[in-house]
Amino acid sequence: MARTAASKTRAGGRKAAPAKAADTQLPGDELLNCYQQMLLVRRFEEKVGQMYGMGLIGGFCHLYIGQEAVVVGMDHACRPDDAVITSYRCHAHALIRGVPAKAVMAELTGRAAGISKGKGGSMHMFDRSLGFYGGHGIVAAQVPLGAGIAFAMKYREQDTVSLDYFGEGAANQGQVYETFNMASLWKLPVVFIIENNQYAMGTSIERSKAGTELYRRGEAFGIPGIEVDGMDVEAVCKGGSEAITHCRAGEGPILVEMKTYRYRGHSMSDPAKYRSKDEVKKMRAEHDPIDHIRAVLIERGEADDDKLKEIDREVKSEVAEAAEFAQNAPEPELAELYTDVYADAAA
Repeated sequence: MARTAASKTRAGGRKAAPAKAADTQLPGDELLNCYQQMLLVRRFEEKVGQMYGMGLIGGFCHLYIGQEAVVVGMDHACRPDDAVITSYRCHAHALIRGVPAKAVMAELTGRAAGISKGKGGSMHMFDRSLGFYGGHGIVAAQVPLGAGIAFAMKYREQDTVSLDYFGEGAANQGQVYETFNMASLWKLPVVFIIENNQYAMGTSIERSKAGTELYRRGEAFGIPGIEVDGMDVEAVCKGGSEAITHCRAGEGPILVEMKTYRYRGHSMSDPAKYRSKDEVKKMRAEHDPIDHIRAVLIERGEADDDKLKEIDREVKSEVAEAAEFAQNAPEPELAELYTDVYADAAA
């Protein structure tokens, strides 16, 4: 369940209304769809890890394994016309936002068919047509950009919300708090989502944070906060829905801390020696988001083992096709180096 930070009084006596997660279950078909999407992210990222090890993917590469419930639950809670912006750990966000698996994988292998024409790679995927404003390689750089998107929405009087993802490591960056101030001052429709996977690169949250209740970080600016179990997709859907409703109602920004966990290192070059194998094993055994949703589906009679195995086979086939496509698609022409460098002022 989500829990809320205490409501704080803003200047002028107004209070920032806290959000509360509704105690409801997802319908069976929606829960099954969440399972399929989470499995797609897991199998896709596992394949990416294999291909990286084979030298088929180069550069920086940050996997999302373990955090699947966050992106799937939040996507379930928002609308297609809402906007999403995130950090360099962005493969899952692109996939769940609707970018085809072939286009994501082709971007990773630097092919012309990639979502960024093979020029962005792992950290810089982007598709404005899907409301996906990209992965960003500079820590916390996307936070003010996400608020800027929300400013544009409010200026144009649109009934939409900006979902602004960042990690717990980025939560220590100064530009985050400058953004909180402006977002609250102008009551922007932005949901700030902290994907707290417990380790900022190689430093645990306990060693790097003066105060680990990150959902309270917006209180000084009158921004209410929610802490959500990011390993439970239904909890994410509930908390996310309440947060988005808060913004869409014109109540200004809200902060959501997703308590999650990454199983792999910070990036593919990280051996993750700062934590024990037993710690990771325990998290997988007791809190794995896919194992959890699988058990819930079976317990509620929404699917049996055969049905879930069939979904897994379909997902593996889709990922295998994407990997094959990405290895055989043509590389960009040299002339592509000169495109997308400057904006067309007439556009």
